[in-house]
Parts: sequence; structure tokens; C-alpha cells
Amino acid sequence: MRIISGTARGRRLHSPGGGKGDIRPTSDRAREAIFSILGEAVHGARVLDLFAGTGAMGLEALSRGAESALFVDKSQSSISLLQKNIRLCGFWDKSVIVKRDLTRSLFFLQPAVPEGGFSLVFVDPPYHMELADRIVAEIDKADLLYPGAIVIAESRSGDTLPELVSGFQLYDRRSYGEAGFWFYEKK
Repeated sequence: MRIISGTARGRRLHSPGGGKGDIRPTSDRAREAIFSILGEAVHGARVLDLFAGTGAMGLEALSRGAESALFVDKSQSSISLLQKNIRLCGFWDKSVIVKRDLTRSLFFLQPAVPEGGFSLVFVDPPYHMELADRIVAEIDKADLLYPGAIVIAESRSGDTLPELVSGFQLYDRRSYGEAGFWFYEKK
């Protein structure tokens, strides 16, 4: 697993060893395709990476010109990997890590919302929890984004997520192996 493009291009990220734990990093192939779809939307973005795991999505965004990233995960092993990977890529000055369970509410994030709100959000909960659409709705309830923000939710490719979730409209859907990605825009 590596950073694909930008200022940290080619950096090999630390990843969980031996397939242990709940961390399931998004593949390089899927990440490359997602960021190709996002294009210029990444430049200057204020990123929120929920269920961050290794931080690969948020770090890729920072490498491609995002302004800042807030990484949230509840697992201590994920937090340790995040710290190592942020240090490896040299993004400490643009990153904040929060250790928190995301299955309850997202209102705790309100004090951390950058001026104008987050503009790009990655939601990658454990597949077995089937939380993706609920978390997208919670993002809207917690008032974390500005209009036009993009939310990318990951779930199993065979899952069905709704076209409308709270204040969001689905505008694209892609599958890469067993991973499915739903692209929502804040209305």
C-alpha cells in the first residue's frame, strides 16, 4: 500500500500485519480510480476521514493538495498506524487525529469543523456493521459540511445504498473487487 500521486508519491504506508484486526485498507487500484474521479475537487479540500484505519484516503488527499485532514477511528491499532503514516508522509502540520467511536453520534466533531465546513469526506466503516448510509445521514445532522461537499461511502460492492440520503444526492457509484464506492454530493 502506497501513496499514488502528489507530494508524498511512492511512500509505502504502514499497514496491519497478518490480516489481523478490523482494518481493511482501500486498495491502491481503488484509491487511484477514486482520486481520478475526484480530480480537482481534492485541491484545497478540508478532509474528514471517518473509520480512517491506516489513513490512506486522507493521506492521499493531502498528498494531492488537500488543505487539511481530520482522521477519526476508535481502534488504538488504527491510531498507531495513523501516527506512523502521517509522520512518514510529513503531514503533521495538516493533520488531526481523534480517537472516538463513530457508531453513536457525530456532534462531537462540531468544534473541529474548519471554517466553511469539510468539503471532502471518506466513510469506510467495517462491512459487517452496515453503517455507511447511516453515517452519511449523521454527517448531515451534525452540520459538518458546506453545500457541494462530496462524501464517498465504502461498503461491500453487492450492497445497496440509497440514491438520496438526508441532504445528499448520489451522483456516481463504482466497484473494485469486493469494495463498492458511493459518491454523494451535499445539496
